[in-house]
Amino acid sequence: MATALNRDQLFLFAKNHRREYEELLKRFVETPTVSVDPAHAEDIRAGLDLTVDTLRKYGGKVDVYKIEKGNPVVHGVFGSARNAPTVTVYNHIDVQPASKETEPWDTEPFVMTTKGDSYYGRGTTDDKGPALAALFGARAALEAGVPVNIRFLWEFEEEIGSPNFEKIITKAAPNLKTDSVVVSDTVWVSRNRPANSAGLRGLMGFLLRLETGTVDTHSGEVGGAARNPLGELMRVACDLYDPVTGRVKVKGFYDDVIPPSKKELQDWSNCGFSTSGFKKAHHLKKMRTEDDMEVMKRIWGTPTLEIHGLAGGYQGPGLKSIVPPRGELKASCRLVPGQDPKKIAALIKAAVKKSNPDVEIQFESMAPAFRTKVEGPLPEALKRAVKFAFKRDAVFVRDGGTIGAMTSIEKVLKCPILFLGLSLPEHGYHAPNENFDWQQASGGMVAFAKYFEEISNLPR
Repeated sequence: MATALNRDQLFLFAKNHRREYEELLKRFVETPTVSVDPAHAEDIRAGLDLTVDTLRKYGGKVDVYKIEKGNPVVHGVFGSARNAPTVTVYNHIDVQPASKETEPWDTEPFVMTTKGDSYYGRGTTDDKGPALAALFGARAALEAGVPVNIRFLWEFEEEIGSPNFEKIITKAAPNLKTDSVVVSDTVWVSRNRPANSAGLRGLMGFLLRLETGTVDTHSGEVGGAARNPLGELMRVACDLYDPVTGRVKVKGFYDDVIPPSKKELQDWSNCGFSTSGFKKAHHLKKMRTEDDMEVMKRIWGTPTLEIHGLAGGYQGPGLKSIVPPRGELKASCRLVPGQDPKKIAALIKAAVKKSNPDVEIQFESMAPAFRTKVEGPLPEALKRAVKFAFKRDAVFVRDGGTIGAMTSIEKVLKCPILFLGLSLPEHGYHAPNENFDWQQASGGMVAFAKYFEEISNLPR
């Protein structure tokens, strides 16, 4: 007989386990699993131990998969019923770097600080808070007797583009079989409007380097004759894109773009997005446009080129009148459906060499854009679960971010992938004062428990 979860009882489960959730989230946040920095290798190992211990504590059978280089992937197995559906929850445990010395954090980034119902610290919303909410939702469903097999696939390299993820899951594929995957690493439109992602933009990162000397030199003695690598890198950047409009100038960049469909644009126009709310959530003072639809097109459906940093020269207080010997520019492109990261990389490389043959280019992570289905039994089950928990209808919109593992999962495990995100724009993905809150965590527990029940009731 099909189970029938009670909403009040599920929220009571969340309330009764709130302190446990908060204490566990604190342990995860205070383990600085920064994947981009080799100095945090020991923290990655500590995070792996904490992840394995956590899944085992709640009754999971745990396997750790890895290859010679790179960080591991953890697979937690709950349930083994032959006639029950199997669903896998994907999350990542690695996080972005953070420093109170160089960024405007109000609290220590790797010390979880609780203010009322909000939790501050790196990883609270991206992605440790939602990951643990999904885990507690699974516990609630299984304790209530929902006939479903639940798996957890947690990785430690998402923030650097999941460079080894596909190799790892390909090798482990026979043990990772599942009917579907659900991901809780995306963002709502606003607190009042739940959003299930219908797609993600891809990512192609690169570094530009130029060296014209060996040491800092006196600008009065050599200025005008010596080449300035920072100025030349800025020129290259402006040859690649218009910094005022954001329009990419690279020939062929937009050739393969698949624009949003009429149905998508109609959904976006009815999703409740507002530029004023967007600016407030992301602490933006000035925008390239104030038109709601144009902003949505730019963040969800249009490829970009962004400059992330320019390093080199004097960075201390005041002015030091030197010509620097070298510089580095950090940049990336967000890609949309139809664009091949390798093709875009070739176009960028050719454009850089044409602009300045002396500039060296190094490509970092590459991941294509990803789209999922928004119609059918699973998407409908997802919408019912979200409305059950939050009492609001969810909308399908795209997410402007990238999760490199999605295309690998689709390719290797060959199953549907859906998104049950819990984060809000104001939670500060990758930003100072990143936070998560109990309303989203507890609602997430209920939504995931209900989603597992919905899956168990679908015809096999």
